[in-house]
Amino acid sequence: MDLEFLNVPSAPPPPPTAAYSHAVRAGEYLFVTGQLGVDPSTNALVSGGATAQTHQVMRNLQTVLAGAGTTLARVVMARVYLTDFAGYAAMNAAYASYFAPGCLPARATVVTGLALDAAVEIDLIVRM
Repeated sequence: MDLEFLNVPSAPPPPPTAAYSHAVRAGEYLFVTGQLGVDPSTNALVSGGATAQTHQVMRNLQTVLAGAGTTLARVVMARVYLTDFAGYAAMNAAYASYFAPGCLPARATVVTGLALDAAVEIDLIVRM
């Protein structure tokens, strides 16, 4: 199986201390690196806590997916990382708004520390 390593110029770039591609296509699956709530025009986290960061994360994921020729409608699995479970309800409401009703991907949620002191990070597995 051939692998295709994708970097999308309009998505936030990896920080100098991290070595990764935005996504890797492996056969009919796309593995998307976790995105933070970083505004690609400033390379800084957006303000506004879990809700604002989740919206920015989802926009960043949409950018990566568009660069790979797909959309959120093809996501089969998402992993959500939070730094504080108190932000779960806000993140969940913002996250769910990006999917059609009844068409939510499988998901895991983990509470942990994140780079840049971000509140939210999400990675995806997508069937092309």
